[in-house]
Amino acid sequence: MAAATLQTQLNRNVRLTHLGALDVMGADAEKFLQGQTSTQVSLANGHFAPLTCFCTPKGRVLANAQLLRLGEEHFRLIMSASLIDMLANHLKKFAAFYRTELVVQSSLTFIGASAEAQSLAETTGVILPEHPSTQYQSHSVTVLRQPGKARWLFSVDNSSPYDELDDNDQARNAWHLEDIRSGIAWITIAQQDHFLPQMLNWEALGGISFKKGCYTGQEVVARAHFRGQVKKRLARIFVTTATPPDIGDTLVDADGKSVGEVVSCAFNEEQNVELLAVVSTKVVEGVSAAFWHDQPATLCSLPYALERLDPEQLAVNLNA
Repeated sequence: MAAATLQTQLNRNVRLTHLGALDVMGADAEKFLQGQTSTQVSLANGHFAPLTCFCTPKGRVLANAQLLRLGEEHFRLIMSASLIDMLANHLKKFAAFYRTELVVQSSLTFIGASAEAQSLAETTGVILPEHPSTQYQSHSVTVLRQPGKARWLFSVDNSSPYDELDDNDQARNAWHLEDIRSGIAWITIAQQDHFLPQMLNWEALGGISFKKGCYTGQEVVARAHFRGQVKKRLARIFVTTATPPDIGDTLVDADGKSVGEVVSCAFNEEQNVELLAVVSTKVVEGVSAAFWHDQPATLCSLPYALERLDPEQLAVNLNA
């Protein structure tokens, strides 16, 4: 895919069919989420929309998401559509003890916008948020500023017609590529219960609060952080191939031993592949090489440091 073609695809408004939303509503919605999710829920204030994740008791990620507050007793989780039903069923086991309701939002269209974002904002009656991980809401439309290049994620009601949307794989590929270059991996149903949050660099992205109280999996996540026990990390990788890896494909070292797992991938401007993979720290540190189908997996830089970034600090910075 030529650079001009890729940029053209990113400039268009694209329907993002891989995303879905789960709403959590009710008088106890905040209290309920506080006991289940990795972020400090009170930080989601209608402006800051923190990253978060839900874990098993053993600290493995069931789903990672972005948390929005739409009202005093109304929160929305945006994540891979493949995880929505699973997470809803998982959370219902605990929600029964709270005044809260879980609603799978099947009536939303997700639109990725870049160059045409301002025009779409005017059409939908919203204001484009300036900083990544911030939101703006107006009636049934919500818009989130995304990391990386200037781009925004709109969620709009299906009853509103938007005829100028790209609905093709090339346009979605351009969006996925920007996620990869931003170092953000959204897991799918095939990868639930595979990774500790730190293996997805989630604490480096501000998706874990180490200052909040208990939540499911918190002890394991905290122990891995404070004892430095994380032996795998998310890495951005380039592979010269015209055939994209499948999600979950294995990366191996020179001896054929597994050293990583593909989490997401997309074609770049040269029609080769860029991907995010959870790999051994030996690969990240350059001690061990990695290969996919005999093709060298070349490490690329990430736009953030592999160190703890507290969501509380992010919230302070946004409000400064």
